[in-house]
Amino acid sequence: MIASVQPEINPQPAPFRLIQADGQPQFGVFDLPVTELGVADFDYRTAMDKPASGLARWAHYKQFQFVSVSHPDWILAAAIADIRYLCSGFAYFYQRSTASLTEFKLLQPLGRHSQMSASATAGVARLTGGNNSIRIEPCGYSWRLALQSKQLNADLLLSPGHIVEPLALCLPTGYNGWTYTQKHNALRVTGDIQLQQQPVAVTAALGGYDFSAGYMRRETSWRWGSLSGYSGSDKIGFNLAAGVNETGATENCCWVNDKRYLLPAVHFRFNRLKPDTPWQLVSQCGAVQLQFIPAAKRQERLNLGLLASNFRQYCGSWHGTITLSDGQQIHCIGQQGLAEDHFARW
Repeated sequence: MIASVQPEINPQPAPFRLIQADGQPQFGVFDLPVTELGVADFDYRTAMDKPASGLARWAHYKQFQFVSVSHPDWILAAAIADIRYLCSGFAYFYQRSTASLTEFKLLQPLGRHSQMSASATAGVARLTGGNNSIRIEPCGYSWRLALQSKQLNADLLLSPGHIVEPLALCLPTGYNGWTYTQKHNALRVTGDIQLQQQPVAVTAALGGYDFSAGYMRRETSWRWGSLSGYSGSDKIGFNLAAGVNETGATENCCWVNDKRYLLPAVHFRFNRLKPDTPWQLVSQCGAVQLQFIPAAKRQERLNLGLLASNFRQYCGSWHGTITLSDGQQIHCIGQQGLAEDHFARW
């Protein structure tokens, strides 16, 4: 039996509503997370500027949450995605020494046995099926992950340090949509993991989360890279992405000992037909020069006509450098992390 993790006392985010009085979202990169989305008040319109129907307002809104914990010897990851017609989730544990991946997944049509968080600072996202369950709960600036299955169980708390600087931004998506994203890497991890009923120590592990919601493109795709780890005694983390939030700003940023640094746009170079070959991530200005070497892959393909997904998430190691705006350099020398290539029609 895994003991429940109690969140520490963390400062609550200042009230901040995304949808403004005019029915439109506030756009930009924010210093603090959004505490209330206000989706019901969004003035959603068709491409011909007519008010969208109630069905369209419901069906076109998407939300997904993802939590990962990285250790030099292993990676734990879990996700819940609500695309209205379907709520899906997965969790896995990748063991580097044995190159093994233990996982379970959940699918619930029309969101049965599921719930999504009201915002990135409050509420609960959960998905259950049989004896398996995933629960992700924001607790102010901390995040709790609880997993239950026959082979993989966890109760973990991801907490920031004294400096709390998540990435939070909202940008226009397509002609009439928007996407709000909140992410934070290199978070301290406490709690318990059991793999095959054996305890796994979380010492030396760091974690990160991803909360994304909005009216996204009907067909969308993204490339993504993530790291939470140590460089000597320094905690480092980064989030690099291409494909969704790119209108006037990007999701690209780096954390060093909890302090956030924004990064420029990044090119992802890899070969989908040769998935085991290294990825190259570079910025035009040269500030980001990274290589990702895949070691394991979680893949899922689904083609139902109206709905389709080609999902590939890789566990592997990061190598190279990131040069920050103040001239400081971050060195990646094989720390464990993730990369992802995803197409979705939803």
